[in-house]
Amino acid sequence: MSIEIANESGVAVDEASIVAAARFALDRMNVSKLAELSVLLVELDVMADLHERWMDLPGPTDVMAFPMDELDSARRPDASESGPALLGDIVLCPAFAKDQARTAGHSLIDELHLLTVHGVLHLLGYDHAEPAEEREMFALQKRILADFRTAAADAKRRAAQRVEDDKLLGAVGLTEAED
Repeated sequence: MSIEIANESGVAVDEASIVAAARFALDRMNVSKLAELSVLLVELDVMADLHERWMDLPGPTDVMAFPMDELDSARRPDASESGPALLGDIVLCPAFAKDQARTAGHSLIDELHLLTVHGVLHLLGYDHAEPAEEREMFALQKRILADFRTAAADAKRRAAQRVEDDKLLGAVGLTEAED
């Protein structure tokens, strides 16, 4: 799965973490490993321009999703593996998301993870225009985010344990042989 990220927002963020959230959501949604996604972080004025041009709404917003290829969800189960698909672009505005994060009582990176998953779901055809659609999309978003946070915490814990194990093995002269 190819995920490109470009930060043109002027806000320093953990780009690898945003890519990890996108990858986790795409994996959770069983999107082909051949899929391609672009994530762009922009300034307020750029987002305001996109928001007005594409949604006919004034001012900036937090996230916009621009799907590229239609996903073939009606493929037969016995069909051959699908080819590469350019899913589209997710555009995030960290400056706008900062206030939302503060209001929600969590960090900017947590807000950007939420917005990334939200954007991925939009690219996959989910919407929240109608109450039933909103319930479905937001429940799925919440589940994916909770699972992502659990997986990230587990990975961090395992990495810390590896460091401690390596220290202990090194202290007693039992380090692994190098290849």
